[in-house]
Amino acid sequence: MPPIINAQRIGKAYGASPLFQDISFTISEGDRIGLIGPNGSGKSTLLGILSGSIEPDSGEVAVRRHTRLSYVIQESQFQPGETVRSVVTKALERSAVPQAERSGRLFETLGRAGFEDFDLEAAALSGGWRKRLAIAEALVQQPDVLLLDEPTNHLDLEGIEWLEALLRAESFACVVVSHDRYFLENVATQTVELSRAYPDGLLRVPGNYSSFLEKKEEFLLMQEKHQESLENRVRNEIEWLRRGPKARTTKAKARINTANQLIADLADLNSRTRTASARIDFSATDRKTKRLVELDHVSYAFGDRTLFAGLDFIITAGKRVGLVGPNGSGKTTLLRLLRGEMQPTGGEIRRADFLRVVYFDQNRVLDPDVTLRRALAPDSDAVIYQDRVVHVASWASRFLFTGEQLNQPVGRLSGGERARVLIAQLMLQPADLLLLDEPTNDLDIPTLEILEETLLEYPGALVLVTHDRYMLDRVSTVVLGLDGRGGAESFADYMQWEAWQSESKQPARAAGGEATTAKPARAADAAVKKKLSYMEAREFATIEERIAQAENVLQEKRAAAEDPNIATDAHKLLQAHAEMEQAQKTVDELYARWADLEGKQG
Repeated sequence: MPPIINAQRIGKAYGASPLFQDISFTISEGDRIGLIGPNGSGKSTLLGILSGSIEPDSGEVAVRRHTRLSYVIQESQFQPGETVRSVVTKALERSAVPQAERSGRLFETLGRAGFEDFDLEAAALSGGWRKRLAIAEALVQQPDVLLLDEPTNHLDLEGIEWLEALLRAESFACVVVSHDRYFLENVATQTVELSRAYPDGLLRVPGNYSSFLEKKEEFLLMQEKHQESLENRVRNEIEWLRRGPKARTTKAKARINTANQLIADLADLNSRTRTASARIDFSATDRKTKRLVELDHVSYAFGDRTLFAGLDFIITAGKRVGLVGPNGSGKTTLLRLLRGEMQPTGGEIRRADFLRVVYFDQNRVLDPDVTLRRALAPDSDAVIYQDRVVHVASWASRFLFTGEQLNQPVGRLSGGERARVLIAQLMLQPADLLLLDEPTNDLDIPTLEILEETLLEYPGALVLVTHDRYMLDRVSTVVLGLDGRGGAESFADYMQWEAWQSESKQPARAAGGEATTAKPARAADAAVKKKLSYMEAREFATIEERIAQAENVLQEKRAAAEDPNIATDAHKLLQAHAEMEQAQKTVDELYARWADLEGKQG
């Protein structure tokens, strides 16, 4: 069957520099594609081209007739006056869903998304609930292809797990731009990295993120060997050219042409493989005090709602606290209390004298009209970093910005580039205590890894709010969990927190941030009163059919791998066996999931 969407040799540039060129990208039935790549590589632009909202400069995009496509952009915004119900109702009016089925479809979709009050104002929802609503708006149209751009930004950890379960259970094809490594591991059946480092502009690997990393390592090793061989050949040809060959014979002319081509090939390879990484290093003070902040029976409430109560906690130098909890449970409020920006409604917070706190605010917005030069160095063309004067051009290059970008407005930067500007501003402030509220939003994976290493080496104290479970696991020495119902507990790691969550009651969920009592919760479905959730019941109803389909695919792949016609073709043989192993893995996972669901149903 032909692909649903087939983009061939497409290119796009903004200004003189191309984002990408001559890349080909296909989406077929059942694909769950994780799309990754460095900041500024053009991932969002590629999604826009696939959706039809952006025209490529070159190449063609063919979409199968009658294809229903839904696209969820990075920042989910809604008009004033729109309600949860009206947003989804309008989406249904644009869809092919029959009129008689629309009411049921609305209740079903919003129930699965976790909404209970459908008359809440959409624009007043917290970032996480706006994201859920945007995904519900896309799902209700029953798409054949779903395009998601950074869907885990602003979702809390529970919301991310909801989205993972949803994507695994549905049959539509999807492309997800994400830097959440656990999310990619749990969802993707194919992983694509968009990067100039690859000859085709991208590397596409069947399987999840772990499979991609293995294949990428193999590719880079082969490319390194090829580069070494090419360098040796170029060295020999340059030596031959230096001896001054007389280009009188056809043979000599041909060799000169070959030498020039080799030199050009090597230059192209060097330009593609040249990689740079941001240099992140937060500055700590010379404070010798160990005990920095003490929370003694701290509570915070507004109106009739208590975010947390009776919280006893001590933050000492070197302690790295992962702060977790559902949206609206009070994570940002607690950070502001630690900073001294707000006062608790009960208990006492004691801070060390002259405590220096640096705060990364997830909602901080850069002025889009300010130039990058002024955003990085507001007062002059230099900054003071760790008692050294650093020119703004050198400071910019540390965060992977070019000299040409210095006079561009910040509004033209990608989300990840703007995040790097915010981190650059924080690094100029020495701190005893770092308070980081979702610093990972929009950062690419290489920058995330550097940020993790920096936080691991930071000698001061840290309180980190992030939806990135990998970073939480790697960086945190302790996890402080807020349950959304006034409770707070300390845990050794994120896994302990998850276990506690599953054992406790369903947490209350606040939709309008931390300044509203509205609580969208999972809609009660009178028809589903089993031990299985709605999503699990739907998954269980179709799992036998999906196992049968997966076993048919496995038989086909096994037959292809045993075909004597490819026995002497090493490349085809390896590919056939890799596809057979992937098919076997899919069958095994489905059987394991079936057993798990049967066990829950009792």
